[in-house]
Amino acid sequence: MSGRFEAQLAELGVTLPDAPAPVANYVPFAVVGDLVHVSGQVSKAPEGLVTGRLGADMTVEAGAAAARVCAINLLSQVKAACGGDLDRLMRVVKLVGFVNSTPDFTDQPKVINGASDFMVAALGDAGRHARSAVGVSALPFGVAVEIEGIFQIK
Repeated sequence: MSGRFEAQLAELGVTLPDAPAPVANYVPFAVVGDLVHVSGQVSKAPEGLVTGRLGADMTVEAGAAAARVCAINLLSQVKAACGGDLDRLMRVVKLVGFVNSTPDFTDQPKVINGASDFMVAALGDAGRHARSAVGVSALPFGVAVEIEGIFQIK
C-alpha cells in the first residue's frame, strides 16, 4: 500500500522514477539531522533530457514543465533518502532553481513556478517552501532547468 504522498502523486498521474545516480564526483543527497540536502536535479524526463534556452528556443510554459520534471526527480531523491518511505517527508524547506536563459529573459520565477506549484499540488501545505529562481547562461547537457532542494524529514 502506498503512503499518503504517493497516493496524491498517483492522483496527479505521477509515479516517482528510481532516484537518478550522480553523473560526477558528488552524492545525490546528504542527510544532516532532520534535513535532506538534495543535489541539483536536471530536467530529465523518462523520454530523455529536456533541453533548451528560455528566451531563445523555449517558451515559459515549456520551461515550467521542465521545472516540474526537476521537482519529480527531487522527490525521487527524497524518497531514496527516506529508505523508500516518502511519508517521512515533513516539508519542503527551500528550492533553488537555475534556468538556462538569455541575458534579456526575466521570467525565471514563472519557470520555477512549475516546480513550486507541483510541490504544493503533490504535498499540500508540506510542499510550501522558500525559493530562489536564478537565470544562468548554460546548464549541464544543455538542459533547460536544474533545481536543488532542502527537505525536512522525520
